[in-house]
Amino acid sequence: MNLGHRVVLLQQLEGRGDQLHRQQQAKECEAGRHRNSALLQVITAAFCKVQIKKRTVSPMFLQDLQRIEDRLRGTWQTHPLLLALETRYWAFVEESLPAWELFFLSKGPHPAPGTGQPARRARLPPRPRPRTGRLER
Repeated sequence: MNLGHRVVLLQQLEGRGDQLHRQQQAKECEAGRHRNSALLQVITAAFCKVQIKKRTVSPMFLQDLQRIEDRLRGTWQTHPLLLALETRYWAFVEESLPAWELFFLSKGPHPAPGTGQPARRARLPPRPRPRTGRLER
């Protein structure tokens, strides 16, 4: 088999690979379209309160759907405990701001408790030297 023939066969194989890849992508896109279409039908039915396959959409489903929609729109409410924590945090920041300002201007001590200069430790006696394995006579 000569080199030119090998190049032609390689190009044909690559072309088949590309074609198979495109076919696989087309199948995945079509499956995605079907999923999206089904979801759209469910959402439309839920908001219109239409029966789906002889079953009525439950109110819980509608509430969940509304929550999802609110989150997607960015209008969902922050949890009250998180709001309270955030409010307390910013109140603390505002209260401690003057002390930090003095500290950063080198006119006052560090405002956080217990973070001043560490107390000097007393000098410890030197450590004993490690013993060697020899016996002393």
